[in-house]
Amino acid sequence: MVRTPLTEEQRDRGKALGQVLRAARGPRSAAAVAHEAGISLDTLRKIERGAIAAPAFFTVAALARVLDLDLGVLARTLMPDEQPGRQTPLAG
Repeated sequence: MVRTPLTEEQRDRGKALGQVLRAARGPRSAAAVAHEAGISLDTLRKIERGAIAAPAFFTVAALARVLDLDLGVLARTLMPDEQPGRQTPLAG
């Protein structure tokens, strides 16, 4: 499968996601959070530093659950320019 290259805005949003997740992790170890979320420590580290700019939804959902983050609030934080109530189609 060939992926379309990410835009600068998408890469910036990935870095912002990583910063939010790192801040929410606080003093907890990355290894403990990764284990509880069911992802590898390497994956969590890459997301936190923005190397994985567009992680899978279920990866973000698992991290949000472990870090007690609301997915709606997280999305609004990372996509403030989106219009409220605007629905975007789900990718297939």
